[in-house]
Amino acid sequence: MNYEFLKKLIISAETKIVMLIMDGLGGLPIEPGGKTELEAAHTPNLDALAARSALGFSSPAGPGIAVGSGPGHLAIFGFDPIEHEIGRGALEALGVGIDLGPDDIAARGNFCKVDENGVLVDRRAGRLSTPEAIKLARMLNTIQIDGVQIHVEPVKEHRFAFVIRGKELGAALQDTDPLKDGVAPKAAAALDKPSEKTADLVNRYIEKARQLLVDEEQANMILLRGFDRLPVLPQYGDLFKLRAASIAVNGMYKGVSRLVGMQVLPVEGLKIEDEFTTLGQYWDQFDFFYIHIKQTDTHGEDGDFYRKVQVIEHVDTQIPRILALKPDVILVTGDHSSPAILKSHSWHPVPALLYGKYVREDNIAEFGERACARGSLGIMPAKDFLPLLLANAGRIAKYGA
Repeated sequence: MNYEFLKKLIISAETKIVMLIMDGLGGLPIEPGGKTELEAAHTPNLDALAARSALGFSSPAGPGIAVGSGPGHLAIFGFDPIEHEIGRGALEALGVGIDLGPDDIAARGNFCKVDENGVLVDRRAGRLSTPEAIKLARMLNTIQIDGVQIHVEPVKEHRFAFVIRGKELGAALQDTDPLKDGVAPKAAAALDKPSEKTADLVNRYIEKARQLLVDEEQANMILLRGFDRLPVLPQYGDLFKLRAASIAVNGMYKGVSRLVGMQVLPVEGLKIEDEFTTLGQYWDQFDFFYIHIKQTDTHGEDGDFYRKVQVIEHVDTQIPRILALKPDVILVTGDHSSPAILKSHSWHPVPALLYGKYVREDNIAEFGERACARGSLGIMPAKDFLPLLLANAGRIAKYGA
C-alpha cells in the first residue's frame, strides 16, 4: 500500500467498521471429499450474512507462504507483512503492557518440560495453568545477569514475554525453540556480529533458568523465539482517520493492534461472548473494531477438528449481536489457515466475507471454502482488504478530476 497516496484520499465519515478475525479460520477436510471445519459447522447466521455479502479469500503473504499470527495480522490490518517484518516477541511484550524502549529486545517464551537428557518432552508443558506460570515467572525474575535488565511477564497458560534491556545489543538471534518435541532446545546463536553479546547473555540466562526450575515437575525449562526490537508503523488514527479499538484476550493480538495505533479495550472475562459484550459497551466511542477469536487456531493446531467446528458454531451465535449494532461494514475472515489435519498454520487462502450497504452481493447463502471459491472477491492480498473496508464505509474520496 502506498500510505502517503492513500492518506491524501482519506475522509472522515460517521460510519462503523467491524473486523471479526477467527484465528486460523481456514481448514481442510479430514477425509477426501469431506467438509472443512468451517463447512462442517452449523452457521445459520454467518450463512444468512453471506447471502448479503461478497465472498472470497484472503491471502496473507502470497501463494504457498504459511505465516505466523503476527505477519497474518499485520496483513489484514493493511500492512505488507514482508515489508514490515516483526518478531513475535515484540508483539507479545506489547500485548502484556510492557513499554518497549529503543534498547529493548523482546522474545516470546514457553515454559516447557525436558527429560533427564535435556530432550524436549512437551514444548508447552501440558499447557501449564496460568497461576502456575505466574509462580514460575516470579522465580525467573529473581535471576540477575550483569550489565542488563531482564524481565519475564506471564501471558497465558505456558506462554510468557521475555525482555532484555541493555546497551549495544543486537536482535538477530536464532530461536531456541526447535518447534517440535523429541529434540533438545537450541542455543540462542547470533546471526550477525552485533548480536553476539546478546546471544551470550541470553544463553547465560537460560542456563540459570534451567538450574532454577530443575525440581519443577511440569515445567523445568524455557524456550525463546521471535527476538526483535519494536518497529515503527503508521498509526490508524493518523493514516486512516479512524478511532480504532481492539478486542482481544490473548497478549500477542493486543500487541499487534497496539502497534498500529488501536486502543486495546478491557474484556471482562475469557469467554467468546465476553468479547462481544465489550463491543456493545464501547460501540459509541470508536469507528473501527477489531475482534479476535483465538480458539479456532488453538484447536486447529491441536489437530482437534470437531472442537474447532464447535468454536465456529459458538461464534456464529454471536453474529446477531454485531448486526443489532447496525455496523456499516463487516469483514469476517482469519489471519491465516490452521487445518486440524495439519496441526499447524498453512499456506491456504483464508475464507473471507465482506458485508456492507454498497457491497455487491454474491447471493451465495453459505460461508465456507467451496462457497468462497465461487465468490466475486477471488483471492485477494490480505493487505488490500483495509482500503476496501474504508471505501465501503465512505471513507475514501475520489482520486483525480
